[in-house]
Amino acid sequence: MRKPQTVKALEELGRVQLSKSFFMREFLYSEISQIEGIPNIPSDPDLAIAAGKNLCERVLEPIQDALGRISIRSAYRSCAVNAKGAENKNQYNCASNEANYAEHIWDVKDSDGYMGATVCIIVIAFLKKMRYNNSSV
Repeated sequence: MRKPQTVKALEELGRVQLSKSFFMREFLYSEISQIEGIPNIPSDPDLAIAAGKNLCERVLEPIQDALGRISIRSAYRSCAVNAKGAENKNQYNCASNEANYAEHIWDVKDSDGYMGATVCIIVIAFLKKMRYNNSSV
């Protein structure tokens, strides 16, 4: 799959089912992208999909099966979105692009040639047991 250049192509990417419960669309939302006006679209969708499927099938589905519904807080970042997040003394709490390859940047392999994907989640069941603080979630 090529990098989406149209709404229809981006919709198609968003509809890719990564596992029984998760679709790519859930992982593309970014506050940095929204506020800064930078598209959060993978340059290599096939690599991002492969990394996302691995993450969902091996990590997120087992967590959700054991603990109940989870919510995605932060996941995929394009290189441009991550770079914006890392500038100005880490203004948005992002590491450098090089440190985030195969982590939040799913569509670029790390310096050792490994693919990977990072996600920050909220375990909904834990919200009832912990003091909820909007600024930290």
